[in-house]
Order: sequence, then C-alpha cells, then structure tokens
Amino acid sequence: MKIKLISALNLLLLTFFSSVVLADVSLPKLLSDGAVLQRDKPVTIWGWADEGEAVSVKFAGKEKSTKTKNGSWSVSFPALKAGGGEYELVVIGKNTLTRKNIVIGDVWIASGQSNMETTLLRVRYRYPDVLVSTHEPMIRSIVVPTIYGFNGPEKDYPDASWKQAFAENMAPFSAVGFFFMQSIYRQTHVPIGLISLPVGGSPVEAWMSEDALKKYPKYLDQLRPFKDDAFVQKTIAKDKAANDKWYSKLTAADQGLKNNWSAEKLDTQSWKNFQIPGFLQEQRIDFTNGSFWVRRNFSLSEDQAKKSATLWLGRIVDADEVFINGKSVGQVTYQYPPRIYPVPENILKSGVNTISVRVVSNSGNPGFVQDKPYELDLGDEKVALSGIWKFKIAAAAGPMEATTTLHYQPASLFNAKLAPTLPLKIKGVIWFQGESNVSRADEYQSLFTDMILDWRKQFKQGDFPFLYAQLANFLPTKDQPSESDWAALREAQRKTLSVKNTGMAVTLDLGDWNDIHPWSKKEVGERLALHAMKLAYGKKSIVTSGPLVKSAKLNKARKIEIQFDSAKGLVIRGDKIRNLAIASADKKFVWTTATVNEDKLIVDTDLVENPKWVRYAWADNPDHVNLYNAAGLPASSFEIEVK
Repeated sequence: MKIKLISALNLLLLTFFSSVVLADVSLPKLLSDGAVLQRDKPVTIWGWADEGEAVSVKFAGKEKSTKTKNGSWSVSFPALKAGGGEYELVVIGKNTLTRKNIVIGDVWIASGQSNMETTLLRVRYRYPDVLVSTHEPMIRSIVVPTIYGFNGPEKDYPDASWKQAFAENMAPFSAVGFFFMQSIYRQTHVPIGLISLPVGGSPVEAWMSEDALKKYPKYLDQLRPFKDDAFVQKTIAKDKAANDKWYSKLTAADQGLKNNWSAEKLDTQSWKNFQIPGFLQEQRIDFTNGSFWVRRNFSLSEDQAKKSATLWLGRIVDADEVFINGKSVGQVTYQYPPRIYPVPENILKSGVNTISVRVVSNSGNPGFVQDKPYELDLGDEKVALSGIWKFKIAAAAGPMEATTTLHYQPASLFNAKLAPTLPLKIKGVIWFQGESNVSRADEYQSLFTDMILDWRKQFKQGDFPFLYAQLANFLPTKDQPSESDWAALREAQRKTLSVKNTGMAVTLDLGDWNDIHPWSKKEVGERLALHAMKLAYGKKSIVTSGPLVKSAKLNKARKIEIQFDSAKGLVIRGDKIRNLAIASADKKFVWTTATVNEDKLIVDTDLVENPKWVRYAWADNPDHVNLYNAAGLPASSFEIEVK
C-alpha cells in the first residue's frame, strides 16, 4: 500500500484545527465554493465564531439566525430537491463569508485504502481521455489530505476544497470514485459529490471510533500511548532519525554515486549480467538491502530520436532513479507505482543511447517485477528493453529500522478524516479496503461489521447504503488447493452482506497477479454503482451482483447441489469449471468438476468419500474464475459446509 509521509507543517495545521481558532466567523472546508449538499434532507450549515457571537445565514432564499455556543454554531434549512441551479451561501457575523456555486444533489463518501485512493493520474494510460476531455460540472469531489488524530474527533480539515470534474481538476480524483459518480450521474442526471477520504495501507481499525473499539481492548491499548503529544513527537523524531541515518549511510557508501555510474559513457566490463524483469535472489545474487545499479544500451534512428518518448520500466522493488544519457528522467521512492517516465526533449539521440538505473532496496527482496512492460514507447512503435542488462552492487546495508505509521493507528482516521463529515447529510458510502487486514482475516467480519454500524450511528441518518469492493485477485496462482489469507478475507467480506443495506462488488476477475493496485478501476466503480442504483435509487429489478452462495446439500445421486442468490443465467465460461474443490471433514481439498442445472451448480463428489466442504476460487489469485450469471457478473469466492 502507498504510504504518505505527513509533514511537520501538516501536523501543526492539524493541531491548529483540532481547536478551531475562534475569532471571525468561519465555515468548514466541506462548505467551500462548489460544494454539493444532500437533496431531500434538511440542509445543515455550521461553523465557528466567538462565544455568544450572533450569526446570520442566508441560503436558497431563506435566512436563519443563531448565536455561537461553546465556540460553534449551526442552523438547519428545509430540504431541497435536486437541481434548482447554483446557490450562494452567505454567513454574516463580525465578518461576512460568501460561498458560491453550491448545488443540491447526492453526497457520497469514498473511503478505504489505496485501491480507493488510486488517482485518475495514476491510471491515465488506461483511461487517457479522462484527464484530457472531461467536462462534467455536476460531478464534483473534495479530496481530503492524509491526516490523523488521537484525542477525539476533529472538527475540520487543514486543507481541502470542492472541485468540479473538469479536465484540469481530474488528476487527484479517486479513479474508482469518479467512475462510480459518472455511472450514477449518467443514469440519474442528479448532481453528485464525493468526499474522498481513503488512505493507502490503512487497516479497518483506524477507521473505527473509540466507542466502537471498546469491544477490541487490544486496539484501545495500541491507541493509548498516542494520546500523549510528547510520545507522538518523540515517535516522529525517532523514526525520522532512523530513516535519515539509514539513507545517509547508504548514500555515503554508494560507489555508483561516488563514481558517477549514471554517466552516459562508462566501462562496464567488470559488471555482471542481469535479466530484466527478474529478482536478484531468483538469479542467485546474494543481496538484500542497499543499492545497486543496472545499465544497458539501445539504439535509435534519427527519426526515432526526434519522437516524443515515454520510458516504461514495469515496477521496481523498492525505489529507483533513472538516467538516460547521463540525465535524470525520473524517480519513485517506493515499490508500488508503475515506473512510467516521460522523456524530456533533447535527451534521446540517434545512434547508441544509455539507460542507468539506481535501485534502493529496503524490504529485502529487490528486483524488477515480471509481466510488466519494459520498453521505450515512441507512440507508433516501441523499443523493447527487457533482456540482459549489466548489473553491479553499489553498497550493502543492514535492514531498515521499523517505523511507526501514525495514521494506521486505531481510531486515528475516524477522528481526523471521517469525524469532520458527520454534520453533513449524505446519500451513502463506498469502500475499498482489506489488504492491510489480510493477515487477520479471522476478526475482519466482526471489525468491518462494527465499523459499518458505528458509522451509521455516528451520522444519525439511518441505515444508509454501504457499498464495498471485495478484494481483487493478487499474487501468483497455485496448481493445487491450498489455504489463503486473501480468500479468508474475501469470505469475511461476503459474510458482511448480512448487514442490512450493504452491497458487495466482486472483483475476482479484475486484478493483476503482480500488482496490488490493478488498473481496472472503471469496472470497480461501475459495479459499485450497480448496487447504488438498487439500494439508493430504487431500481429494484437491476442485477447488482454475481452469484452468491446460499446453500449446499448432498442429493440422492451423491452429488452436491449448490444454490445461489443472483444466479439467473448461471453459466460456466469455458469447457469446465475452474477453482472448485471439495473435502471431507478433514478439509483436505481436491479439485473437482461440476455442471449447471437450472441455476444450480451440481458438483462431482467421486474423489471424496464423505464430502462435507466445498470451496470456490479459494486462493490469493484463483486462476481464471469462470462462474458467472447472465448479467456478466462473476460469482464470489466461498467456502460452504454441505448439509
């Protein structure tokens, strides 16, 4: 997951806003220019001012007055229908504030971790037109920065503002969130706004209030020391010192930096050969942490050298800086983003060109991820760069000291990111998270359920729709049935559908084995939108999900009959079902076959004497899932006992 470092300035701003300065009348960032306010519900306007200060609020042709109490004030206006044009909000106290271009529509919250956070900029090569031609004034988003809080709910954000879906604003939008909004808007023509909160790598407990965490004392114990500001500052200083020490020692020892291994011309006769893509340990190179360099030459014609070029170097574990002909063309500081570097003009030349890459490893398994593009893209042609490169170790280092990610601590994100939204009326929530809880799948259903119920309790707006994406397929496939933490987490997500007014988008066919952040975000957003159209917009007849297992029983022919919900038009794509396994009570699973009969799956039991369990797609990365319904939606993975 992507880790964002929170600057000292942001920390100061967070402290500042946790006790909002009381002087002139002020409004929350959620009520900036361009805000979307929820239709068909009373409109709440709130803010802060001096104690006892009289505040007058004008909105939608009406005026309300109040006085500040305990530093804050709030007024409520009657519910409004969607549309009605753009409104102006005027707040008058000792000073006057004006907010313009406010619309009435539907407000959704998007949260979770990096697969919800992944921006349109990150996936621009999959959806190239979005950042160039989008002009959707009634689709809007407010992207909240990564912040944390330990001493109760915060009142406002240090920085955030609403943006309309215009090409120049699109880069930081959540990709899943945008495609979700776009799908709904095109069906409803109702203005839609997204409050984008996700934080890469965040575990579910970070999004739960302290009240909800009372059932989980270990997480309250984990949170407790962070309530001491001195402890937090000491932790920040300790982590920074350790980080700085590791990198400064590595930089000082790096022979490539000392001897200019990035130079266009360099004698590499003593360097070893290295296959890219590939990992060092797989190629029997005894190296874990530190830095190494790789180099190779490629040739261009005069015409090729004049073309606009983009360098694709797959993914690199962990960090890299890339040079072409001695000039830096880009760098990435952690392992997850794709390496896509636009090459500046006048760097490429006709004849022989040289690429040099400095790689820094701090996770112990450095290398170049397989099944990714390694090439120079010249638009109408590509120059392949996979194959044999030259390789040399520059400096070995010890393991990096473990650091503390403050915004992963229990309740930290509920306090800082969700709490400021609570006065706002909303339509519902979309959620994509779970990767950071995979190793604790046994407790996830309970945690996730309690988080959903907690959010509904905190918002005091009933059982609003809570829609979530199931984890996508990831990591290498396996030939034989086996245990899987990823499958266990998906099962916890499937079982959470027992919570009222929830919907789950299955993404088992949208992942990449070698990338925890697959690029198929449009499909995820659109599958979430299917659930929204049914649960939030009343399209009761719409098919929102692929088949969801309901029951399994042994029939008279000693076959297992599996029934599903959402199974109309149940179909096995291909000549036989894949990823289906059965076991007796000992849970020693073996692959089996099945056929479809009237939307039931009829499972062969020949290889197991007393079949008691069935699993489908029970793997980190099930190999080509192929059980679908007539709507073209894939079945969720499952484990079920045979009755």
